[in-house]
Amino acid sequence: MGTDKISDDASTEDGYLTGQLLIAMPTMGDPRFERTVIYLCAHSADGAMGLVVNKQAEEIDFPELLSQLEIETEGVQNPIPVLVGGPVESGRGFVLHSLDYRQDSTLEVTEDVGLTATVDILRSIAEGEGPARSLLTLGYAGWSAGQLDSEIQANGWLNVSADASLLFDDDLGEKWDRAVRKVGIDPSFLSAEAGHA
Repeated sequence: MGTDKISDDASTEDGYLTGQLLIAMPTMGDPRFERTVIYLCAHSADGAMGLVVNKQAEEIDFPELLSQLEIETEGVQNPIPVLVGGPVESGRGFVLHSLDYRQDSTLEVTEDVGLTATVDILRSIAEGEGPARSLLTLGYAGWSAGQLDSEIQANGWLNVSADASLLFDDDLGEKWDRAVRKVGIDPSFLSAEAGHA
């Protein structure tokens, strides 16, 4: 299982959650984030940025996206899921990927996970020359300074360390349940009605 582990080097030692997963709690009250799992790409005193990793985009798939971007390929070798990454800049694409692939513009989130937002990585993936593991999101989730911390304190989010199978696998429908179980909670115990008589 050692190859499935994603480094915790950017974890909570400094109080920030870069490289961690956020799990939306039913009590959050924001329907845009209902049952979402978000990978935090950046978290600091200035704010936070993350990508929803478990919500399929309904309107577009990878080959159609390549066509819209006028990326010519000899056929898509490796179609990857297109996800709704969040409500901010929903027309902008972000590829979260294993670091066996790098460009000058790749942001190293942890020693195992990178973020690249260029058309070149899409071409590489389509041609079968991209990273071993990746997912593409349209849009992102963003928080201003202190906003995410306040939402966590108000029990809107749980956080848990990321692992490659949870982050990159295709089973989007089960990611939220699996992430909650990883925290040590039975998902059936969590409901928006919990604690209300």
